[in-house]
Amino acid sequence: MSKGLLGRKIGMTTVFDGLGNQIPCTVVEVEPNVVTQVRTPEVDGYSAVQLAFGDKKEKRTTKAMLGHFAAAKSSPKRHLVEFRDADLDVALGDLVSLADVFEAGDVINVAGTSKGKGFQGVVKRHGFAGVGDRTHGQHNRQRAPGSIGQSSTPSRVYKGMKMAGRTGNERVTVKNLRILQILADQNVVLIEGAVPGGKNGIVELIKKA
Repeated sequence: MSKGLLGRKIGMTTVFDGLGNQIPCTVVEVEPNVVTQVRTPEVDGYSAVQLAFGDKKEKRTTKAMLGHFAAAKSSPKRHLVEFRDADLDVALGDLVSLADVFEAGDVINVAGTSKGKGFQGVVKRHGFAGVGDRTHGQHNRQRAPGSIGQSSTPSRVYKGMKMAGRTGNERVTVKNLRILQILADQNVVLIEGAVPGGKNGIVELIKKA
């Protein structure tokens, strides 16, 4: 079982603990999420709570989704996510705030979309060391991938071979991060360490039961 909330990454800062240690942390804005659907095993075949976050213009929302939000008596929202087997006692249209789910000291997982880095070579994308060394007559081959295939057996390149390609811009989950502080009046939570994505990126804060 798990429960969580959607939030927006604001940036990073540092805080000091009681011993004077400086701790890097990520600031995440978590406005109250709206319950837009409650799934049950009897109707849907599984149990889950769907939460919505971030306002969206009505003219940018399809009629189907407008009806979906209207059923929850909510204005259109931009981001939706389901938390399966969520340990939350909520009903359609309820607001779920930080204090309802988290408290300082909780250990959580944070999922989001990593920063896109475009098309990159194998050294940056996979951490390759390159071919040889400049002192071994390699000229301009320091960042090359090297050999990628075999000869007569199997006479092809294996699927999944680490090569150059698009890097980043994929779903990443960072596990076991600690909540340092919750500023309920500002709808802000401070999470120890770094979380995926850049500023204003949407992240899922997931608390395992």
